Amino acid sequence: MTTLAQNKSEARKAAFARRELAFESNGPGQAGRLSEVLAGYRGVPLSGYLPIRTEISPVAAMAEAAAHGPVGVPVIQRAGLPLEFSRWEPDAPLREGPFGAMVPEVDAFFDPEILVVPLVAFDLTGGRLGYGGGFYDRTLERLRACRATLAIGFAFDAQQADALPLEPTDQPLDMIVTESRIIEVA
Repeated sequence: MTTLAQNKSEARKAAFARRELAFESNGPGQAGRLSEVLAGYRGVPLSGYLPIRTEISPVAAMAEAAAHGPVGVPVIQRAGLPLEFSRWEPDAPLREGPFGAMVPEVDAFFDPEILVVPLVAFDLTGGRLGYGGGFYDRTLERLRACRATLAIGFAFDAQQADALPLEPTDQPLDMIVTESRIIEVA
């Protein structure tokens, strides 16, 4: 019998392959739709991410948003803990953080109200498959316990799955933005 962990592992493997192909075939302008969405939330504290491996890049949209309010990037403190978010500005000095993700050289932590979330795969119900560490799930649970927090998954269209193996602790996305569309989750 297949376990949930095995199902997640198989789904990740297939999604990574789709994401790699999408990454190789996409050019500039990937964050245009994300910029459209974030323009409706000018000044609201938000967090994006600095992409690693074959992740779609939100950096252009983050730079536009930074002109109107605080923008942060996630900083892993250690395994099992929620993420913290350090203020990011275009062209500010960076250092290498855990897993090769770049983070601000000097931390200035704050709690964002909007999170642009990287992912491995998504489904149309707001399900998200990440890397398996649970960082965003713990973080969204913590932030949502304090106030409304908008979670926007950012991915290539090719990362869509029909259904994902999910657990009760997996936090749903409120919206998914791809290089070509904006998907409101009901």
